[in-house]
Amino acid sequence: MQRYHAEHAFVDGAWQGDVGIDVDAGGYIAAVQAGVPAEGRERIRGWVLPGLPNLHSHAFQRAMAGLAERASDPADSFWTWREQMYRCAAWLTPDRLRIVASQLYLEMLEAGYTHVCEFHYLHHAPDGRPYAPLESMLDALREAAAEVGIGLTLLPVLYQTGGLDGRPLAERQRRFGSDLDTYLRLLEAASRPLHPHQRAGVCFHSLRAVPEPSMRQVLAAAAEELPVHIHVAEQEAEVEDCLRLRGRRPVRWLLDEIGIGPRWCLVHATHVDAGECAALAASGAVAGLCPTTEANLGDGLFPLRAYLDAGGRWGIGSDSHVCVSPVEELRWLEYGQRLWHRRRNVVAAEGRGCGEVLLQGALAGGAQASGVRVGRIAPPDARGAWRADWIVLDPEADALAGARAEDVLDRWIFAAARPSVDAVMSAGVWQVRQGRHRLREAVSARFTRLMSDFAARAVAGQAD
Repeated sequence: MQRYHAEHAFVDGAWQGDVGIDVDAGGYIAAVQAGVPAEGRERIRGWVLPGLPNLHSHAFQRAMAGLAERASDPADSFWTWREQMYRCAAWLTPDRLRIVASQLYLEMLEAGYTHVCEFHYLHHAPDGRPYAPLESMLDALREAAAEVGIGLTLLPVLYQTGGLDGRPLAERQRRFGSDLDTYLRLLEAASRPLHPHQRAGVCFHSLRAVPEPSMRQVLAAAAEELPVHIHVAEQEAEVEDCLRLRGRRPVRWLLDEIGIGPRWCLVHATHVDAGECAALAASGAVAGLCPTTEANLGDGLFPLRAYLDAGGRWGIGSDSHVCVSPVEELRWLEYGQRLWHRRRNVVAAEGRGCGEVLLQGALAGGAQASGVRVGRIAPPDARGAWRADWIVLDPEADALAGARAEDVLDRWIFAAARPSVDAVMSAGVWQVRQGRHRLREAVSARFTRLMSDFAARAVAGQAD
């Protein structure tokens, strides 16, 4: 048993002082008690928060972050951005993916993410032929997560068609595609974790990529306790296609035909009307919001205030990884709403500042979408123990100088010009100290060599 003493800890949604936290050998919280002496315990200076779940990641896109910021078309959009994404995807092998993912997951831990939902669709070789073994790309992600010590919900993606009209996959999408038998084999492989803090979930790329019969067959075959993720209503063109071909908007179609519930995470759901917004909230599903990517791609803004008023659940993801920071996701989630509504403190509630509302929402929704017991510093309850994942904010960070407990979250999210995370624990192990991951030098050196090769090939016009 590891025994800690925190000066300040955010316990079950409230700041408490002199908190004793006991962690068992499996990396779960065994006991939490406020007002205990520090003697005999490892002392933690600073402000201790639960680690954040990142509910939406495409790890391979970390390799192209910042490389799609030159105008390639007078009407640059998500659809033109995809061309750069396809070029990056064509370059990746299992070994290269493992190097990129290790760097990304390390960066997530340094930023305060302690669990990630990996929405993975690069299953096969670029020409569409399966690797041997079939799960080679899945293994690359699992090995990366285990190496750097982040929790993982691995979501192998079903991807079968190139549009809602059922057109075949384009040549550059062939490595994404799987028939039902192959997909179920991938899902079964993902369900055999390399590490105790890894698990699997079901994942459909989008309505345009998965025909209705395939969706129903996978749901019938998969274990009922698995989380289910899907991209939906990210682009207005998708909404228009769905209205034309299925007679309903995408989220409405899912609600009516599939019957989504709390195990579902609808990633983006940007373009929902008032009825869809209220019905999505009532379903208990999680809206997976990715503000920095949605802004980078010019997607639009999710109607967060209306969704909160309806009791909706949500979480955050870094998606394409143009930014790997929960602070930036939460800050820009609120700032986007301020620009839309043209007023301040849009998500604030009576007696609760924006920072607290944002953090609590991201923790609860992210944990639900991940399907794991994370996101709380609390003693065990009837359902079991909570994983010992937490962040320690540096009490000497400029943004937190002289901070009162009631101001810490607002100051961390809205006033920190520099990272304020001092230490991060994941599953009972300190992975980050003094702002740096224990493997920073080795992992980053490996990533730098790989990206130098990527840049040289890009200049030479080589795909591989």
